[in-house]
Amino acid sequence: MDKKKVPTNTITRDIKYLAEPTGNIYESVVILYKRANQIALAEKKELNRKLEEFKNDRDTLEEVFENREQIEISKFYERQPKPTLVSIEEFKANELDYRMAGQEEEKDENIVK
Repeated sequence: MDKKKVPTNTITRDIKYLAEPTGNIYESVVILYKRANQIALAEKKELNRKLEEFKNDRDTLEEVFENREQIEISKFYERQPKPTLVSIEEFKANELDYRMAGQEEEKDENIVK
């Protein structure tokens, strides 16, 4: 999903529309939670990898706070839409593949497990 299309603020949503694909609001919420968690973990891993490039064992406390490149990278990730908003947009656009326990389907990179 293109993150530029995802709103960065909170939107009031009618839960009956979130429940339509699964027929149960609780199942929809679990799917959204699991996908948001996958997105958050992937972003955290990516951020840590980028910040690891700047790590130096000999840095002093002052040097850590003055590193502008690290600050810019952190600000970039802070401006990204929240993982929950991204997962809701993916769910609304039918971009998520999910299965309930006991159902057999092909594996896909967007399957929420």
